[in-house]
Amino acid sequence: MKILRLIPLMFLTACSTTPKLTLRPQQPPSAADNAAVRYPDTVRSYHFGRYIDPNDDLVMHEQHVVYRVEENTRWNLHSGQTDNVVFQFTPPRDGAFSAAPANDAIVAEMNAQKLATARIMAQAKDLVSALAQFQTALQQTRTNFQETEALRASVIEMKKRLDTLETTRNQPLPSLSFPTNEPPDSFEP
Repeated sequence: MKILRLIPLMFLTACSTTPKLTLRPQQPPSAADNAAVRYPDTVRSYHFGRYIDPNDDLVMHEQHVVYRVEENTRWNLHSGQTDNVVFQFTPPRDGAFSAAPANDAIVAEMNAQKLATARIMAQAKDLVSALAQFQTALQQTRTNFQETEALRASVIEMKKRLDTLETTRNQPLPSLSFPTNEPPDSFEP
């Protein structure tokens, strides 16, 4: 009964280790040694003498050579090395979670970019404040323009009134000379 209890522990220990694969850099095969990567075509030549075409007995073929591909190219799956190669899988590095590579040129460029960004931000603040001042001045100009238009309209109205008063003042007034205090019978201007 105690042996049955030990069996699950054996499975747990078997699952706890993962095989490590290590990659060894290998030299790629040269272009001349293409057979190490891919097998070439196998082509055979056959010599035929004169013969009559089997599909048409009115056609005769003269002697010639026929080339036939016996075997197409295929990948060479043999490693070619006799020693045991152990591969280790390393996942690709995620740039979001690792520090950027640093050398003097990169650090200098990053500092230059930070300085340029700070200058641009300062200029943007200056531009925003200048734009706010411009908006205030524009609003003040609009208000002044409306007030000027209202004043101009009132000046024009006053001028019309003054002109009408001056025209009525320039007209001769009727003479009102009465010898007595009694009103005249007929009044003629």
